[in-house]
Amino acid sequence: MRSVIGFPDPVDEVSARLVAGGVVLMSVATIALDQPWLTVVIAYGFLARVLTGPTLSPLGRLVTQVVRPRLRVKPRPVPGPPKRFAQGIGAVLSTTAAILALGAGAEGVAHGLLGVLAVAAGLEAFAGVCLGCIVFARLMRLGVIPAEVCERCADLWGTRRACPFVGGRPAVDELVGPAGAGAGPALAIDVVSFAVTPPA
Repeated sequence: MRSVIGFPDPVDEVSARLVAGGVVLMSVATIALDQPWLTVVIAYGFLARVLTGPTLSPLGRLVTQVVRPRLRVKPRPVPGPPKRFAQGIGAVLSTTAAILALGAGAEGVAHGLLGVLAVAAGLEAFAGVCLGCIVFARLMRLGVIPAEVCERCADLWGTRRACPFVGGRPAVDELVGPAGAGAGPALAIDVVSFAVTPPA
């Protein structure tokens, strides 16, 4: 059981984004085809990934064992706890949608929740923006999530760009600016506090 229960740390960002893409497809299909039973499939997937990572998740297994090995993209390790937290939010939203759709007959509200889920998953899949990770960072700043989680993540890489938790405070950085040859350093934007750091 110990070998089954658990979440990978670090997580391959590429695999996480592929899984998010699968969530987008399933959520949109559930709404467009008006198939409320699919909310149960989506909810199970999130619950399985929270508890076991990809181990008991059909979508997770498909991504990590079939799709990801065929992509010639280098692994991009990121801390696992924020991703697990994001999966937990997805589990809450999708489970609520399943209960509303199948137990209460409130398919309209369930579709609204799935729409929110699809947007959040789409941001991660197509833009690399993990909203759950940003919430995780905020909670760390407020002290709701223990500081040792931050320290453990920071120790994995020890760089601001590679890890969203460094320097004793949460930070999720995106680099913007010209990337061509001869371009100067880009601005660093902390999307947790929305502070902009000019190039040194």
